[in-house]
Amino acid sequence: MPQLPLIELRNVTVARGENIALRDISLTIGSGEHVAILGPNGCGKSTLIKTITRECYPLAQPASSVSILGQSTWNVFDLRNFLGIVSNDLMTQCTREITGFDIVLSGFFSSIGIWPNHQVTDAMREKAAGVLRLLNALHLSEKPVDEMSSGEARRMMIGRALVHDPHALLLDEPSTSLDLSAQRELRDSFRQLAQAGIGILLVTHHLPDIIPEIERVILMREGKIVADGPKRELLNAGALRELFGVEVQMIRHDGYYHLW
Repeated sequence: MPQLPLIELRNVTVARGENIALRDISLTIGSGEHVAILGPNGCGKSTLIKTITRECYPLAQPASSVSILGQSTWNVFDLRNFLGIVSNDLMTQCTREITGFDIVLSGFFSSIGIWPNHQVTDAMREKAAGVLRLLNALHLSEKPVDEMSSGEARRMMIGRALVHDPHALLLDEPSTSLDLSAQRELRDSFRQLAQAGIGILLVTHHLPDIIPEIERVILMREGKIVADGPKRELLNAGALRELFGVEVQMIRHDGYYHLW
């Protein structure tokens, strides 16, 4: 029996205010796939992610649909077991002293941090510690998030998404605001997760974020998918010059692509 696609969009158009942010998007991403969505700022990448996570809704049109694992409606608590979401928007909610361990543990409650009404079990604590070990981040357990570097805090948000053992991680512009060292650490973490069998759906405008394990690339411009195919075919100077609208040069080194 064929496996259901992780994400399937058909003829999806999304308006944000008076502007059309996505135009007739059709897209299928299989379970276990490692995929990057690449495009300039304002191309619709973030709206696409918010459409998948149901923060944005498509215009009601015939033959338009959004489904995850074949279902168009989900209980969010059930969905977390299949799709983990790592968004920079969540970091803005860290307004008090919360430790790294509490950030990871709070993934069980869809909160940021642990609150008095949360009933934390030993099994939850054990799972959170295991996730921190997986990310080589146990040393951050007791460190307050407001004392962490951006890279350390980003790893805690990844841990928060991992406590449910999701089939795939959705990563929205993960390297934004990170220095070179933190970017490298984060990409090493993504490689480790991909090699462990967790699907990666990466949204970015930074070419070096596309780790070697990602083989499929989707290019977006002006709310449309303009190309979708193997990385080795689509990542070339000509295609990226057209995508970003500037003269570019590109090199490949150790499985990574670099653009300037």
